[in-house]
Amino acid sequence: MAKNYYDTLGVKKDASDKDIKSAFRKMAKKYHPDANPDDPTAEAKFKEINEAYEVLSDKEKREMYDRFGSANPQGVWGGPGGSPSGGGVNVDFGDIGDIFENLFGGTARGRGRGGTQTRANPFGGAGVGFRMDGADLTQAVPITLQEAYTGTTRLITKGDRTLRANIPAGAMTGTKVRLAGEGEPGAGGGKSGDLYMVVEVQPDSQFERDGSNLTAEVKVDMFTALLGGEAEVPTLGRPVKLKIPAGTQSGRKFRLAGKGMPILRQPDQHGDLYARVLVTVPTNLSDDQRAAVERLKALF
Repeated sequence: MAKNYYDTLGVKKDASDKDIKSAFRKMAKKYHPDANPDDPTAEAKFKEINEAYEVLSDKEKREMYDRFGSANPQGVWGGPGGSPSGGGVNVDFGDIGDIFENLFGGTARGRGRGGTQTRANPFGGAGVGFRMDGADLTQAVPITLQEAYTGTTRLITKGDRTLRANIPAGAMTGTKVRLAGEGEPGAGGGKSGDLYMVVEVQPDSQFERDGSNLTAEVKVDMFTALLGGEAEVPTLGRPVKLKIPAGTQSGRKFRLAGKGMPILRQPDQHGDLYARVLVTVPTNLSDDQRAAVERLKALF
């Protein structure tokens, strides 16, 4: 029965080249004999994975396989149904060896009569191993806007160790903090991947953020808006006084330079804060107050 290479790699028939390469990397790492010394079935599975990738990563072979159920319907490879794993196989391992070097960051080494070989059969075998670097990991870290303003620290427990992630002032959603070597372990002597803490700044009830700039609403009574005066503006540091000119309309913005967020990696520099005026009017007027407002209205 013909093998289903798509099932072998766990991808759909319309998978992109990128999806196929990603699936191959994941499964090759999982089933590599060096990473499974106590599993006698790992080597056979590893060979199947390489066989599938050898066909699906090659455009012409993949087209033939999709049409005929074999990458070589004439059986030139000598295997049943043209399978490259049958008897009398003569496969050039050069290309797939390069793939392993590129994907896993190392060189396949084997010991032969001529000494150490820098390119070995990627299907495994005695004396053959591959160095595979561990994959990077990501972890979301929610923080408040105030913590993004001052910078903060998060402690992460990993086994019996506690890791410290220092989140810099000015961090934004998507900012990454790298913890070197704390990702997945490598195989065959490969280095461990990294752990990236990905910042998620939570919405704030008082401030809107746009990069390093902030916007806050400032409530001003109708008399201050009419006659002018002062209003207190909140910031993520200390509140500041804002001079309100007479005749200020609701919705007008005032720029307070340097009162916004610190700029990432440049904590001595800050964005701006925009104070958006919201004119308020009194409610539940008494009869006398209503009469006074009516007289004022008549004057205008």
